[in-house]
Amino acid sequence: MKQLDAIKKLLSNQPLLGNEDGLHESIEGRAIMVTGAGGSIGSELCRQIIPYKPGLLILLGHGEHSIFTIASELSARHPELRCARVIANVQDRKRIKNIFAETRPDAVFHAAAHKHVPLMEENIGEAILNNVLGTQNTVRAAIESGTQTFVFVSTDKAVNPVSVMGATKRVAEVIVGDAARKTGRHFLSVRFGNVIGSRGSVISTFQEQIARGGPLTVTHPDMERYFMSTHDAVHLVLQASKLGQGGEVFVFDMGQPVKIVDIAQAMIESHGPHTGKIEIVFTGTRPGERLAEEIFRDGKYEATEHPRVLVLRNGSHSSVQRPALLRANLRSLIEAARRDDRGRMRSVLKEIAPETSLSENGERGMIAGVAI
Repeated sequence: MKQLDAIKKLLSNQPLLGNEDGLHESIEGRAIMVTGAGGSIGSELCRQIIPYKPGLLILLGHGEHSIFTIASELSARHPELRCARVIANVQDRKRIKNIFAETRPDAVFHAAAHKHVPLMEENIGEAILNNVLGTQNTVRAAIESGTQTFVFVSTDKAVNPVSVMGATKRVAEVIVGDAARKTGRHFLSVRFGNVIGSRGSVISTFQEQIARGGPLTVTHPDMERYFMSTHDAVHLVLQASKLGQGGEVFVFDMGQPVKIVDIAQAMIESHGPHTGKIEIVFTGTRPGERLAEEIFRDGKYEATEHPRVLVLRNGSHSSVQRPALLRANLRSLIEAARRDDRGRMRSVLKEIAPETSLSENGERGMIAGVAI
């Protein structure tokens, strides 16, 4: 806890403002689905949705233990809650279609994704099948079942992506935007940066390294990222869900970026009296990483009625392909992923999102040295 408090002192985020207008109307008494419900963002979405009294909360995830854990927590705290616990893989189109046909969600918060940047550089096919095909399956099922609101949880790494993970998230944004244009429904994407304490984050890695006595591994002394708490990120996701008409990309004001080495030093200093024995070691940047994210560099952002939520009015969707060409490219991308044709996967990602610039280091395949 002291370590997390030390990190929060580094952040320059403004206080959150809550406006509940519209949230009760869109959630109370309705069927709400959260995909990736066992993850850091998904589970917090469930916690913050419950006060608005959904008629049914559908927890969808691939990991049985994580779904069991969050469902047990919610049941203990809210015994009155109607809850559906669904174990499913978003890559399985027929299974997802049947789930939507049975539960008929009014709103979907799609947080299921692979998110580890270096790991997805080594597993590009799985990144595409989970992040792109999984989103496509979920969007299609939502359209067919009559879902009116679909909120895709994206990332700042989708801005001019240099990583496979960021590129797949960008393509998923395109899928959601295309669905909004075709249906006129409230389908949108939200982008934000790193979440403090999320599973697999640099902070949890530092905590484990400190527990072992160090050293703390930092890739580069100038590496910096945007951070916010899980609670704040999810609060803003819910706020963004009621904004716009559909097809927008919303971005959160996360304050100023923080250097990773400063986080490492703050965590060491907060650890205790023997912190002088814990070292910081620089290991070098990894495939798919850049020193700083470019979240405000791909178009014109405008204010919304919420002071911490901005909307991208141009730039992000200026290069979206015609529907027929987009469908053909998505088919080619999924086929290449199933064949594990790495070169073809990378080229089609660039065709769908021309702003993508992927590192060629990812061509090396799955056998690689590991640098956490």
